[in-house]
Amino acid sequence: MADTLTNHAPTAPEPAETAAAEPSRRRLGPGTIALIAAIVVAGAIIALALARQGQTQPTGGAAADFEFTTFDGETMRLSDLRGKVVVMNFWASWCGPCRDEAPELQAAWEHYQVSGDVAFLGVAYADNGPRSVAYLDEFGVTYLNAPDLGTRVSELYHIQGVPETFIINQDGEIEQFIFAGITSEGLRRIIDPLLQEG
Repeated sequence: MADTLTNHAPTAPEPAETAAAEPSRRRLGPGTIALIAAIVVAGAIIALALARQGQTQPTGGAAADFEFTTFDGETMRLSDLRGKVVVMNFWASWCGPCRDEAPELQAAWEHYQVSGDVAFLGVAYADNGPRSVAYLDEFGVTYLNAPDLGTRVSELYHIQGVPETFIINQDGEIEQFIFAGITSEGLRRIIDPLLQEG
């Protein structure tokens, strides 16, 4: 008896077989998600730092307003000094040039203090509170001074180092930026014309 060959048509695979043949889709685990989030945050921080490097201290326009609390505990805003010429000086107790200009700033303050037309504001940049207070005591500084907690004010004015000084006119606009130590005489040459205009 002859063998008969039977041709069978291929049958469709069962649904379970199809699912097994497809590559499985992977879900991201919590560790992977945290890693991706950390990379995105680090990238954003680097981008912000690079953007800030291109920013320079303002040399004109409205002076950015901010609230501060002095070392004596008085809370106020820069805008509270509107109507006066404001000498805003960024300093630190560890800064050599700041120590050189401290007596000059105090002398200028004493010259204008009686008139009430000029305000001085010192901003302690990246400095330790007790060291800042010791610095103020050492140089007999009597004008307003405040710590820059978290360097938020310094960032607002794009401070690159210390000392840096801004002269703000009676309308609250930056009249001059000084990227170096200042003398009492130099300050008077800037302030007196502003008082005459005012």
